[in-house]
Amino acid sequence: MAKVKKVPQRTCVGCGKVADKRDLIRVVRTPEGEVLVDPSGKRSGRGAYVCPNRDCLSKAARGGRLFRALETEASNEVIACLLEELPD
Repeated sequence: MAKVKKVPQRTCVGCGKVADKRDLIRVVRTPEGEVLVDPSGKRSGRGAYVCPNRDCLSKAARGGRLFRALETEASNEVIACLLEELPD
């Protein structure tokens, strides 16, 4: 009998939807304090997950939930860079 492997679940900080980890985009605060989109999901640092659309990222940034989850300060330049890095 084959074992069924559990797929990790994560919550989007923008809309609150629970989805498979692979279906969400990870945003990470590196140990150096830089905030980046992490397409591999393996980069070192504190992470938060958002749905792969601009609406959820904007909603998470506007409400302050993204930066609260990353435990860092918010800036408009960081949000603009994240929106550019987000895959379409």
